Amino acid sequence: MSEDNSQPQTDGPPQRQMVIQKIYVKDASFESPNAPAIFSSEWKPETSVQLQNSAVALSDTLFEVTLTATITTKLEDKTAYLAEVQQAGLFDIRGMSEAELPRLLGSYCPHTLFPYLRQALDDLISKGGYPEFLLAPVNFEAIFEEQMRQKKQQPSAPQDTTGGEAESPPH
Repeated sequence: MSEDNSQPQTDGPPQRQMVIQKIYVKDASFESPNAPAIFSSEWKPETSVQLQNSAVALSDTLFEVTLTATITTKLEDKTAYLAEVQQAGLFDIRGMSEAELPRLLGSYCPHTLFPYLRQALDDLISKGGYPEFLLAPVNFEAIFEEQMRQKKQQPSAPQDTTGGEAESPPH
């Protein structure tokens, strides 16, 4: 039995849709420069988390969005580990206005990629011999809104509508 999912062609505006084509790890790295000596230290880490997202148009309707997290964990002045993951996705976006597209690419798409990024980081850090690490939830909509507000206050700055960079509180 086959299903016909085709839509009849109309002369009206294009149908609004966003389809996730693929979600994948674009890059991952892990360094533990002070292992194995660091494992004998008392585990009271200071952790820094940096998030950044970017979007690249591959065609009129296909966009690659990349969400990058860099985790640096130290014990006193020694680095326990540095982990970085670039989680990416291909998004087919059609029928959206030019005003809607930045919000999708800077907020909705990173929000979609976040659980995959979170899991990839946790796996990488755990396999490095360290305790489980779960990133706290991130409000990409609020980050996007704040960046848009800042850009309105600085009209001479070049426009970046991808959502830019955010820093998460230390764990």
